[in-house]
Amino acid sequence: MISKIALAAAGTVALLSAGSGVALAGSGSHPAAASAPIAAAVPAAASAPATGISCAKAVKIAKKRVPRARVTEVEREWEHGHRVCKVELVRGNWEYDVYVSLRTGKIIKFKKKYDD
Repeated sequence: MISKIALAAAGTVALLSAGSGVALAGSGSHPAAASAPIAAAVPAAASAPATGISCAKAVKIAKKRVPRARVTEVEREWEHGHRVCKVELVRGNWEYDVYVSLRTGKIIKFKKKYDD
């Protein structure tokens, strides 16, 4: 009976260290496992995004380039060999397409079009 409990506690710790997000915090099987935060058990590389910036950050970069513009669409795509976030903005009768590299955060392409 004691060895089954020890195996269950070891399994809980193994699940936490694997980063599965499954924790038996309410079971009381192992006090250290119940109080260990899940984020601390997940390796940093597993929780970090594969890209340098997010599309939310790309939108901020695009809005800085075109102040007072309204964002109409955001999408991820490939442009000139870069993984980019394409941010479409409108200000007055002008439409802007701003392509922001997700690796570097730099604007790699900028298009401006007048719409009647």
